[in-house]
Amino acid sequence: MDNYMSWIKIGFFLSILFLLATACSTSPKIENTDGQKVRLTMQVWGNPAEVKVYQRALDAFEKENPNIEVKLVPVPGDQYEQKLLTQLQGSRGPDVFYSYESTIARLIGAKQVQPLGEFLKSEASDVKAEDFPEGLWGPAKRDGEIYGVTPDSNPMVMYYNKKVFKEASVKTPQEYYDEGKWNWDAFEEVTSKLKAAGKQGYIAENWWAHWYSWVWSNGGRIFDEQGKYVLDHNEKGKEAFAFMHDMVKKGNAVYLGSLPKGQGADAMFMSNQVGMLAAGRWLEPLFSQNKSLDFDYIYWPSNTGKNEPVAIPVAYVAVNKNSPHVQEAMKLAAFYVSVKGQELRLVEGGNAMGTLAAADESIMKKATIEHSGYLTEGRDKGHAYGSALAYDAQVPGLNSDITETIDLMFLGKQDAATTIEKLNQIISKAVK
Repeated sequence: MDNYMSWIKIGFFLSILFLLATACSTSPKIENTDGQKVRLTMQVWGNPAEVKVYQRALDAFEKENPNIEVKLVPVPGDQYEQKLLTQLQGSRGPDVFYSYESTIARLIGAKQVQPLGEFLKSEASDVKAEDFPEGLWGPAKRDGEIYGVTPDSNPMVMYYNKKVFKEASVKTPQEYYDEGKWNWDAFEEVTSKLKAAGKQGYIAENWWAHWYSWVWSNGGRIFDEQGKYVLDHNEKGKEAFAFMHDMVKKGNAVYLGSLPKGQGADAMFMSNQVGMLAAGRWLEPLFSQNKSLDFDYIYWPSNTGKNEPVAIPVAYVAVNKNSPHVQEAMKLAAFYVSVKGQELRLVEGGNAMGTLAAADESIMKKATIEHSGYLTEGRDKGHAYGSALAYDAQVPGLNSDITETIDLMFLGKQDAATTIEKLNQIISKAVK
């Protein structure tokens, strides 16, 4: 009996120690719901087909977490940001949500998003911060803390129409690349020959992923590695603006913003009117459905003798700091961007790259484009908008001012030098 009571006392003592250790643990825990389901909302943008893709990951999450129910709330893209900001300011926003690069920068400043760093280190998370390429964090990582994670990525590449090149008897970009000569001179040569054959060489677009990809491909900078504005004295960056201007002025490229309303780059490419355009993987499904279209990818032409970083459009999945179920919301966000979450969404989708190297094999196994590897390389080398090298996303309203100024250049209303001078004034005033 004495031995039995001794074991009871030891057991009781060990139980107390276990409870104390558990209470003192800093690891995030999923709260006890006493048998009640936790109901979360996840707000996203996208068309009906994309929403179905998102739902696949949520269904799998609910299956693994039967105590959590997730309602997907789609919002039209043109209304998305304003609705989200209004909701969060009123403390009634979704538990988990998609965010644009510039939006998450604003939300972090307003302290409306939940820090995720500690949770991502815990056993409760299905993914770790170190699993992601550093260039993808962009504005979602600030002062060493993480506030959002990327569910997928779209590194910029150039698409080229093989039929247009063949009919014009022009050597393809891949042939130049294999010779180690895919640079700006080759780009100008190719577009000149396509123009001479009665085609458009390239479609120039006016948004951040294009500007930065051109600047970086020359070894230039608009902002440096610390987010400091440097274009005013960065000669390589200035050369890139002059090149963009000259390609449109000479007719080697046609500016999308100058085309008649309703005439899109994708339609021109599929109708064999243009040889090249630049985009992420989002155009691949559309182009692949056109059985008469023969196309491939090429990396951005570089003047430095190596493949330079490219711009990577991304979204971020973030958690509402005021959610009544923060722990469950963080678990959902981590699952959604994990290897399993990415495979569920992207294996059948084909309109984006994953963000985790561990998911590449399964996501890209159905890729039908010969040189899809350029997407992987671009993701691993590139930078998201709002990272130090593309800092303007972190300054509200600055992107619009830059876009308006560069638009005048592409429309032929001002030269590159004037454009840079105006950018100096605009950016220096905004970034102090």
